[in-house]
Amino acid sequence: MVETAVKQVYAALLPRTMVVADLGCSAGPNTLLFITSVLSSVADEHSKSASGDDHHVEVQFVLNELPGNDFNHLFRSFEEEFRRPAGCERPPPPSYYLASKQEPEGLEAWRKPCLNEDNIYIARTTAPTVAKLFQEQFQKDFSLFLKLRRKELVHGGQMVLVFLSRKNEDVYSGDLNQLFAFVATALQSLVSKGLVEKEKLESFNLPIYGRSVGEVEDLVTQSGLFSMDLIKQFEMNWDPFDDSERSQKHECRQVHQIRAEVFNCLPFWRSHN
Repeated sequence: MVETAVKQVYAALLPRTMVVADLGCSAGPNTLLFITSVLSSVADEHSKSASGDDHHVEVQFVLNELPGNDFNHLFRSFEEEFRRPAGCERPPPPSYYLASKQEPEGLEAWRKPCLNEDNIYIARTTAPTVAKLFQEQFQKDFSLFLKLRRKELVHGGQMVLVFLSRKNEDVYSGDLNQLFAFVATALQSLVSKGLVEKEKLESFNLPIYGRSVGEVEDLVTQSGLFSMDLIKQFEMNWDPFDDSERSQKHECRQVHQIRAEVFNCLPFWRSHN
């Protein structure tokens, strides 16, 4: 999808300078893979359309991460990957957040004890009113996201968005629901050991929402800001070298994923306390 979008934009605009934004998180090998894919696509299209014109194409990348990441490690990786000076400057924090990185404004009412009981996300025991709050916050955040991106994109520009979703329209069903139910259980064990106050767990909710394809389509259509060339749902194995879903590796991978999500929750938990 990225390659197709880049080639379409280049073929339509034939730019001297092309700006590509990685909405995050811009860290690790995924970012290198993304940048390499973009550069390869631009090079392919440039070779087809140059027709003897020796002008060079400058590709600028706008990277996005949490404030704690100064991108130095990523810049060093560029030098190792491309075997030449990266030629990058440390970028200022942009406004490309696709998901909230802190508890969104307007969720303070969720801090009332027992509103979502011992859950930190939408679970089977979550009240419909609370599930609706999650949905409304997503609608507000994503609508603002589309509005800001519309102002920034040049005419003829495109976006490729990839994010976690759920398979159906049931807000109570999905991998995120199951995953964060395990995380909530881990936090409940800390409460039982006296390491965390029960009231703090009961008033803690993650600023995360697993949207459905239908919800995304509806919001994009309602905004009237973008047209969609393609929207589809796909599944990915967390281990690209193992296609077995019923192996010891798969079970270990699930454990590591849950552990990773617990650590990812820590910044939210610290700010909550």
